[in-house]
Amino acid sequence: MDIATVDELLSTTRAVRNRLDLDRPVGREVILECIRLAMQAPTASNAQDWRWLVVTDADKRAAIAEIYRGVGAEYLAYAAKEASDPQTRRVYAGALALTETLARVPVHVIPCLDNRIDNSNLLTAASAWASIIPAGWSFLLALRSRGLGSVWTTMHLAREREVAELLDIPDTATQAALFPVAYTIGTDFRPARRPPAETITYWDTWGHLVGER
Repeated sequence: MDIATVDELLSTTRAVRNRLDLDRPVGREVILECIRLAMQAPTASNAQDWRWLVVTDADKRAAIAEIYRGVGAEYLAYAAKEASDPQTRRVYAGALALTETLARVPVHVIPCLDNRIDNSNLLTAASAWASIIPAGWSFLLALRSRGLGSVWTTMHLAREREVAELLDIPDTATQAALFPVAYTIGTDFRPARRPPAETITYWDTWGHLVGER
């Protein structure tokens, strides 16, 4: 295994909002390739209960985008203005811009669980999310390796039932996210600025940092 290549993939798979190519078509097969890889992720109790809803219909994408904008545009505009540091302001500004371009993103992918986890206790909920979150991230990594990008969004879940009705998602399923998928404009993504791992990693006891004795 080429560790350098793997490390580059893991450290440069960014949340892509502003560099999505809105005009380049995305073929069905490349999406299916990424889903096949995502299905190799661990799944709680071997349930294999992930489901993937791929939306390419322009009218449905526009309807999803309108719901998304209705939930998030006002909040994101405020957050982009009030954020205390430049990096966070850029993140919110990019999220706000996505509310205007989402309908034009050629593919929307909604990862789901084929069960409901409303009002679940912590153990049940954590087990359920442990099936879909690894698969979702594997999907995003697979996109990156093929020159596509996306961002893990959850804003539409505030009006999940409206999206469910639009797409005929049954009441027995749970939507986990919305991935707007497109080829990226350029592939020169770099690692993000993060604090040293030693400053956020506790050893044996909460609050006992790695370098402390």
